[in-house]
Amino acid sequence: MNSHDLLLVHTGDVIENEGLTLGQLCRACDVHAEWIISLVEESIIEPEGETIQCWRFSGSSLGRVRSALRLQRDLGVNLAGIALALDLLEEIENLREQMAIAARS
Repeated sequence: MNSHDLLLVHTGDVIENEGLTLGQLCRACDVHAEWIISLVEESIIEPEGETIQCWRFSGSSLGRVRSALRLQRDLGVNLAGIALALDLLEEIENLREQMAIAARS
């Protein structure tokens, strides 16, 4: 992935088949690697790969990191609270999608 690809990451177009490295995710979100590692430890995001050097993050991880940043910055939510809030928001979105499907049937 080159610098042009990182520009695409910033605008929201992520190439899912490659994934983002830890460094690329950190640059895309303007955070330190330690914070991303904390998110992994709290199961807020889940990389593919056995070791930190092999980790690859999906586009959904990028979105979750950015949402986590907003929760921490704007509301002062800790990591455990971020994990809970993001899981609940994801569940709400899934329920909305199910309701929309049911309404079309």
